[in-house]
Amino acid sequence: MNAETIRSILSRHTPLQSVDYCVELWVRYHFDFILRKSRITKIGDFAVHPGKPAQITVNHDLHPYLFLMTYVHEVAHLDVHLSAGHRAEAHGAEWKTAFKRLFLPVMNEENFPTDLLEALRRHMANPKATIFSDAGLMLAFRKYDPHTAAMTFLSELPAGSIFQLRKRWFKKGETKRTRILCQEVKTKKKYWVPMDAAVKNVQLSLL
Repeated sequence: MNAETIRSILSRHTPLQSVDYCVELWVRYHFDFILRKSRITKIGDFAVHPGKPAQITVNHDLHPYLFLMTYVHEVAHLDVHLSAGHRAEAHGAEWKTAFKRLFLPVMNEENFPTDLLEALRRHMANPKATIFSDAGLMLAFRKYDPHTAAMTFLSELPAGSIFQLRKRWFKKGETKRTRILCQEVKTKKKYWVPMDAAVKNVQLSLL
């Protein structure tokens, strides 16, 4: 993998004005970068294995604004790993500091619409482990995502609502961080479902 390959990938997935900076991050940290198919449980990750370069992956189907933020989020993990190794918490103070520092150069109106930029500034004051924990930021992102603009998300439903997910019917229960405990109507079994899961055929609770 070389800088031109990285530039080609990033040019297709990130805002145009951010490409040079994103390539610069790859040159500075030199990691394997891989596009992944859509994953329900995560949109990006960072991993290190003995004797191999660090690896960063990002889901290929993210819209450019979310792709950019996810890319820098994962590079911040690598930054912390190089300076602190496994001593640092995954999304602790070191990571928050690194993420804010690395994201600042692209957090401007050249890369993000004004309303999204305002939501990002609020979020980056104390960045969370996942953007799915920030309802305001997720709503701002979805306005610019053609894939999700017309969808209904589990996090938007009141507790007790009935909904369909992957041809199965569930009832929404309690929320814990980024997941929601849902009971399958037919089997009564309970599952922790990501709060950003897209659902359909919703029957809203009146409670």
